[in-house]
Amino acid sequence: MTAWLLLGRDVAAHPAPFSYLDLRISSQSLSGRLVLHDLDVAHELSLAPETLADPAVVQRQGASIAQLVSGRLGLQADGDFVAWKVTSIRPLPDRTAVELEWTGAVARTPGHITIQASLFPYDPNHQTFVNVYEATALVRQEVLNLQRPSMEVYSGTRQGLVAVFTTFTRSGIHHIAIGPDHILFIVGLLLLGGSMRRLLAIVTAFTLGHSVTLALATLNVVAPPARIIEPAIALSIVYVGADNLLVGTRGRDVRPWVALFFGLVHGFGFASVLRETGLPDKALGLSLFSFNLGVEIGQAAIVIVVSSALMLLRGRNAPLAARLATVGSVAVMLAGAFWFVERIL
Repeated sequence: MTAWLLLGRDVAAHPAPFSYLDLRISSQSLSGRLVLHDLDVAHELSLAPETLADPAVVQRQGASIAQLVSGRLGLQADGDFVAWKVTSIRPLPDRTAVELEWTGAVARTPGHITIQASLFPYDPNHQTFVNVYEATALVRQEVLNLQRPSMEVYSGTRQGLVAVFTTFTRSGIHHIAIGPDHILFIVGLLLLGGSMRRLLAIVTAFTLGHSVTLALATLNVVAPPARIIEPAIALSIVYVGADNLLVGTRGRDVRPWVALFFGLVHGFGFASVLRETGLPDKALGLSLFSFNLGVEIGQAAIVIVVSSALMLLRGRNAPLAARLATVGSVAVMLAGAFWFVERIL
């Protein structure tokens, strides 16, 4: 909080592209204050900045200032838009800024709040510093900007925990569904088929691997850079395809060990996505569990569809199934090689 206050003092000494948003969560409302630098407000309203130090001018321009920010600060509570309004406005001459008090009604304490702030898009360097409070406790601080215009907040209520579980489970499923590299890795592991017990061992090994590194990376115990992890994920796909072609000459199936080892690599990739989602400090364990559960649901769907189709094909035409496994393994290798070259360049 000290750093936040120092930044506020810095605004007073040096004109800087900052705004400040305080948001308080209660059982009946979302409320708070919004502090805007007078240079930004003056630019948008075509005023001289120094005139905004005059309370009379600020009062006359109050409706225009409220209208200016009302369309640029969006709030949602449990998926419903919150119609917030400005209740008071005054100049802060010592900070060369204008302060707005605001409030918006909610039916109950929301579990999941979305804040979207793009207050002064004319300035690509503009930042909005956000403080979120539950009662009097500061529970979250973030900086929103052009690259990251929104954030998610989860309250410490039962509704908040439910929102964490559903949101992060969906996020895990979504990540698998839109991740062709992860899908292809799993498909590569399934191409040679095997008993359901064998396939279960393979998937379980992959799950154990990525669960470990997902937790370690999310907690910042180990956090290798994406420039290393993303090419390594591509190489894991190449290896799986090559291993499928070599299994006949080697005489033994090491896919569970391959899945375990490369699951460790893929876990770091999952963690980068999870961190971008915005982890709630009060429900960190639940968010990790929920995201991992979503990943497992996505993987299970892939395993059921692919393994069922391959089993059906082997039962009807075993030679064709063997050729498909060979061609598929080559295709997996080529795709992985393409991604590897693309990611290192």
